[in-house]
Amino acid sequence: MVLLLFVHLDPAFDDGLAALRPLGGFFVLPPPGPPPRRLPTLSRVYGDRAPDVHDDPLGFLVRKVEAALRAPEPRIAASVAHQGLAARLWSVTLGCAAVYGAVPDLDPRLLHWDPDGSAPGDLWLAEARARPADAGTVADTVLHAHLVPLTASLRARYRVAAGLLWGNAASALAGAARELDRRPDRHGGTEAAARVRALTADLLAHPMLARAGTLTGTAFRRRSCCLYYRVPGGGVCGDCCFRRPPRFPTPPRSSPRAPSG
Repeated sequence: MVLLLFVHLDPAFDDGLAALRPLGGFFVLPPPGPPPRRLPTLSRVYGDRAPDVHDDPLGFLVRKVEAALRAPEPRIAASVAHQGLAARLWSVTLGCAAVYGAVPDLDPRLLHWDPDGSAPGDLWLAEARARPADAGTVADTVLHAHLVPLTASLRARYRVAAGLLWGNAASALAGAARELDRRPDRHGGTEAAARVRALTADLLAHPMLARAGTLTGTAFRRRSCCLYYRVPGGGVCGDCCFRRPPRFPTPPRSSPRAPSG
C-alpha cells in the first residue's frame, strides 16, 4: 500500500519558506511537512508532566539547561529555557513578516518541537498557512497561542515570577527585531526593516508586554531580570534592569515575592 502525504502550502509560502534561509539561526524553519521522527506538537507540551523526552519535553529541556549551566536552582534554568523558546517563535514570525509580508499560522497543533534539537531542526511546521503580518494577528499567533500557556506551565511547575517571564518574552522579541534591523540586506532591505521596527513597537505596547521594559529605537531595557547572573560565571545581560550582578542573598527583583512578579 502506498501512503501519500499531502502538505498544505499557502501560495504566500510557495517556496517552502526557503526565503528565510539567508537569515540563519533562529529565523529558519525546515520546509513544511511532517517531522522526520516522533516529535510532540507544542499543544502537547504546555502542561504535560511525564518522565521522558517525548512525554515531558518541557521538563526535559529545563533539566538539560540546568545541567549545562550548572544552575543552582531549577527556576533559573526554566527562565533561560523560556527565553530561548520565546526567541525562536518571535524570530520565525518576524522573519516571515520581513521576507514575505505575512506570518505563518503557528497553531500549536501544527508545530512540532524537539527539546533536544537546535535551530532550525527544533521546530517543524506541518502546514504553511499565511496570516496577515499586523500586530493583532502576530500577538494571537505568538503571545496568546504559545507564550500564555508556556508561561502558565512554567509558573506552576517552577514558581517563576510572571514579571520575569513577560520580561523574557519582551526581551526575546526586541532581540529578534534588532537582529533583523542589523542586516536588512538579508531580508528585503530598509523598507522591510522599517516594517519590522513598527511591528515590534506595536507588539511591545501590547498589555501583556507594555510593562516589561522600554524600547528606544532598537534598544530595549527590561524592568526584570532573567536570573542568568545566578549561574556560575554568569553576568547581567545587555538589556537587564541591573547594571551589575546583585549581591546574593539579596532577593532579585524577579523572585516570586518581588514587585516584578
